[in-house]
Amino acid sequence: MSFDYIAVAKRVLEIESLGIDNLHQYIDQEFAAACEMILACKGKVILTGMGKSGHIANKIAATLASTGTPAFFVHPGEACHGDLGMIAADDIVLALSNSGESEEILSLYPVFNRIGVRSIAMTSNPNSSMAKQANYHLCISVPREACPLGLAPTASSTATLVMGDALAVALLEARGFTADDFALSHPGGTLGKKLLLSVSDLMLTGEQIPLVTVEQTIREALFEITAKGLGMVGVLDSKQQLAGIFTDGDLRRILDQRIDIHDTQIGQVMTQNPKVIDDNWLAFDALKLMKTKSINGLFVLNNKAVVGAFNMHTLLQAGVY
Repeated sequence: MSFDYIAVAKRVLEIESLGIDNLHQYIDQEFAAACEMILACKGKVILTGMGKSGHIANKIAATLASTGTPAFFVHPGEACHGDLGMIAADDIVLALSNSGESEEILSLYPVFNRIGVRSIAMTSNPNSSMAKQANYHLCISVPREACPLGLAPTASSTATLVMGDALAVALLEARGFTADDFALSHPGGTLGKKLLLSVSDLMLTGEQIPLVTVEQTIREALFEITAKGLGMVGVLDSKQQLAGIFTDGDLRRILDQRIDIHDTQIGQVMTQNPKVIDDNWLAFDALKLMKTKSINGLFVLNNKAVVGAFNMHTLLQAGVY
């Protein structure tokens, strides 16, 4: 290999790491004041930026929105042609530009001032035009870019993104934002399923629950298992409470013992005192229990009454894993 790609890549990592380390000096009272202003904001945080700064601004907006700070991105070019209508007096603008001299953004400041929108500038130059016009300035200056030409935004883009993360996480903790709050904005994700989906959302109910009584035969129980498709059947006592469970695995066991399935009552061969859960359990917690106890299916109770049933396949189909 004639070209040392590895050496170049390691140099880039070193330069970008130095750029991040350089940010420590800029996390000061100005940063804290900007956080306080956002925390007190009754509207939304509007992110804007041109070019690469726009891409970073879009990502910071997404991070803020998913961590408790309502935010969205507005392209400064589109803002000049009508999208400024998305911004109201209660909002805060967080404008990104490495130089701090983006003409597209600077052209918006007279409108911001007229409608009373407060702003935060994130630039590498505290004396830039944007920094001077904003209420607060967050410096994202880096010693140098990883690009050897010093042209392509590399270390500066990373530093901007990291500053945005610092802002988002500081606000998250100040709000007391929890994993449950996070899940509410991520209902389709894995975390959302872990924290929001309960067994009552997934379980079979009513006539779908595989149930027999202790007096019924093994043969009748097998028909119920086949009809309901969960690989198990619940066995009810005279009080209509769950006395036991019979599964596909139990069937293999009794066949080895040559037990007559036509005449033997299911109550004689069932597994007594099965593991059960309440209907207020989260599906993810039920999954953990099933894995720990090597259980393939569970019955769900409410005040000792059987109200549902599900198996491992039910959870996997719902994306709980």
